[in-house]
Amino acid sequence: MSVLSEAIEGLVTANRILAHEDVVDAYGHVSLRHPENPERYLLAGSRSPAIVETEDILEFDLDSNCIDDKGMKLYLESPIHGSVFKARPDVMAVVHNHSYAVVPFTVSKTPLKAMAHTSGRIGHEIPKWDIKHKFGDTNLLVVNNDQGDDMAKALGNHRAVLMRGHGVTVTGGSLEDAVITAIYLQVNAKLQMDAMRMGDVEYLTPGEIDERLKGNETLAGFTRAWEYFSRRAGR
Repeated sequence: MSVLSEAIEGLVTANRILAHEDVVDAYGHVSLRHPENPERYLLAGSRSPAIVETEDILEFDLDSNCIDDKGMKLYLESPIHGSVFKARPDVMAVVHNHSYAVVPFTVSKTPLKAMAHTSGRIGHEIPKWDIKHKFGDTNLLVVNNDQGDDMAKALGNHRAVLMRGHGVTVTGGSLEDAVITAIYLQVNAKLQMDAMRMGDVEYLTPGEIDERLKGNETLAGFTRAWEYFSRRAGR
């Protein structure tokens, strides 16, 4: 199997995992920087993640122009991916989702913060981006490069950015890293909501998060977590 073929298979698996873990439903998408050309990225055509197949994976430049759409419809929000890859050379994969557990934090003054050891990988802070601040009233979708670039600016060097009334965009140093971070971001949102109902919450300290992030490179690959989620998704 070629490097590109392996990357495409991995991206199909990532779509299936995110769907099986309910991070995405009919909507949402995951992309991977091209393994042989960092100025390109791979993203499925406009299909629900649960049914993405190998032949659905398309190639885009960093301005989110599709190289060959094969007659397929495209996700309207592909600029999310291109803008992040363009702004962040360290990012190898991007997950955009509308997790029902995460969306409440996009419209609340309560910050989404790491509180469990498995979710320390989400980082110290998750900034919030509000499309209306620069673009006024929209349908909240990121449909052009100006909007994507503005979102990527809000993301900065963080691992994820909340999108007001919309969802979240998660990054990773590998495909596995981005997918597992998106899963545990959702887990953390659920746990935090439960903990807040009980009273004051004690979050992870900055030092604890630093210690957790040190392990991301070794924990992000085909470890037992990736194998576990892949098997659950039937891959």
